[in-house]
Amino acid sequence: MDNALSQLSSELAAMVERAGQSVVGVEGRRRFPASGVAFSDDGWVVTANHVLRRDEELSVILLDGRSMPASLAGRDPGTDLALLKVEGTGLKAAAWEKEDGVRVGHLVAAVGRPGPDVQATLGMMSALGGSWRTPAGGSVDRYLQSDVVMYPGFSGGPLVGAEGRVIGVNTSALLRGVSIALPGVTVRRVVESLKTHGRVRRGYLGVGTQPAHLPAASAEKLGQTTGLLVMSVEPGSPAEKAGLVLGDTLLVLQDQTLQDMDDLLRFLTGDVIGRSVPLRILRGGQVQDLTITIGERG
Repeated sequence: MDNALSQLSSELAAMVERAGQSVVGVEGRRRFPASGVAFSDDGWVVTANHVLRRDEELSVILLDGRSMPASLAGRDPGTDLALLKVEGTGLKAAAWEKEDGVRVGHLVAAVGRPGPDVQATLGMMSALGGSWRTPAGGSVDRYLQSDVVMYPGFSGGPLVGAEGRVIGVNTSALLRGVSIALPGVTVRRVVESLKTHGRVRRGYLGVGTQPAHLPAASAEKLGQTTGLLVMSVEPGSPAEKAGLVLGDTLLVLQDQTLQDMDDLLRFLTGDVIGRSVPLRILRGGQVQDLTITIGERG
């Protein structure tokens, strides 16, 4: 038993050491250290957006203790991710775990560098799920929850598995009291968008809505029980230009049935910006078809 425990302890230490080669400290908020993950060997570092309270005078702390200036390439509050660029660092890119390589019950570690040295906490993968939308409106491809303790400065650092590969990027800002990691597929998608646009592009209609039950006759005819009741229309918005008014109920946007806000947000990706698409609404008990050109959220 002693030998088994000793071997496990040594393997856990090796796991943290391997992962720690790709973890940097991030200085972007006064008296609030944070961590980041080397995304590539050429100086791209991904971290948590909420740890960067400023856009300039940013720096990262490397494995050898050097502090290097960093520039902000972009940030996405919706997923709480930000991308930094550091020149001439010799960073070692993190190795990522396969998407199907994680199961509930696997041992995991949160690794951070809130100071000059690597720190770690051990826990278990406690919950896995499908795609979800954050309270800030970001789209996350897979739900990853662990029971690791997120000490101050660990946000932006990796959640790693037994082989030292990164499962996701840790954040304490998306769900209160829950240790969430953003999976590699989400991180890669957001990073590419931040490299190209400096932000994650999202479609925009310019309406405030809430779910509402349809009249029984309309529900039976349309084959859906709820729609999105328009509560406000922003002046000059795509919605106003399309002719939407207060009291309209949104039913179908192109081929997306609209029964709750997630349905609408799921459609409004960056891919649809600038496209004119059909919109079916209920107005005064009558179904009407409009065309709306999707704008871009600023």
